Amino acid sequence: MVKSMTGYGRGEEVRGGRKITVEVRSVNNRYLDCNIKLPRLYVFAEEAIKSLVQGTISRGKVDVFVTLGPSEEGDVKVSLNRPVADGYYRALREMRESYGLKDEITVSLLSRFPDVFLVEKNEEDVKAVAADICAVLSLALADFDAMRTREGEKLEQDVACRADTIEALTGRVEARSPGIVADYRARLTARITEVLQNTQLDESRILTEAAIFADKVAVDEETVRLRSHLSQLRQMLRSEGPVGRKLDFLIQEFNREANTIGSKCSDVETAGIVVDIKGEIEKIREQIQNIE
Repeated sequence: MVKSMTGYGRGEEVRGGRKITVEVRSVNNRYLDCNIKLPRLYVFAEEAIKSLVQGTISRGKVDVFVTLGPSEEGDVKVSLNRPVADGYYRALREMRESYGLKDEITVSLLSRFPDVFLVEKNEEDVKAVAADICAVLSLALADFDAMRTREGEKLEQDVACRADTIEALTGRVEARSPGIVADYRARLTARITEVLQNTQLDESRILTEAAIFADKVAVDEETVRLRSHLSQLRQMLRSEGPVGRKLDFLIQEFNREANTIGSKCSDVETAGIVVDIKGEIEKIREQIQNIE
């Protein structure tokens, strides 16, 4: 099943007494590039998050945003830093006495000085917190994957439709091929007749020249390979797992055969058909850049 590299998913749940929200967003990229953005206090969960993402997504530029609300049990503990507060208090008293000041030393004044209070994070079970984040991430990834699957279905339909068009155009090239040789033989006979006039024509020479020309413009091998590539393309679209890189390689083979056919064609109509084939191949190439 084809999946798009572009998608968005969101998961939200209260776990361990706190609200956890995870958002996953991705855009096209040749390889997997995972960027995780979460509060600094929870960086210990980064490896677990990245491992889960790598197990779900094979390529694309992926951004994971993690937001954690305050715990119901309280995440931090604030206490008075007594030695620092005592030092500020003594320094203020000394200043007041030395300069004969009458201002009072208040709690409001002391609290403004740095490091008067100690802010400590309550000890947490980091494994449990990481597991909670990953559980919510799994919800976001499921939502994300559903969106990628929907987009992938549209991409698959478009690519399959263009493959059908290429196959029909290839049939037209094959149908034109015998006529091109016959036209060449008729033109060659007419030219020789005009030049030689009353002299008897060497039919064997004309047949030889026509055979040489037929060999030069024959596109049977190329059209057979092109049809084979179309069959592989359809199989890949129906297969399980990521196929974007394989399709990217295969479409290069499409271009190679189309270019060879174009170099061999000697009439305007066939040249026009080849241009149409190349146009469809290019549109497929653009679409598969979005496929995982």
